[in-house]
Amino acid sequence: MTSRSYVTEEQGRLNNYAIEPKMYVDQKKQFGFNKYAEKLNGRFAMIGFISLLAFEGLTGQGLVTWLTNL
Repeated sequence: MTSRSYVTEEQGRLNNYAIEPKMYVDQKKQFGFNKYAEKLNGRFAMIGFISLLAFEGLTGQGLVTWLTNL
């Protein structure tokens, strides 16, 4: 037996969790800490780390050592 705001099961007990609210996805741009920003920052960090390893492999010295010898 259903009504507008609640549902009862076969034994007549109230089941007011049966009607779920409608969900929607917000497509507007977001600022601050969100999934897109965190994913982008992680990718840039990986690129920087690999670049630093490649620099050290090519020059034979670390970045700090190279900068202090300029």
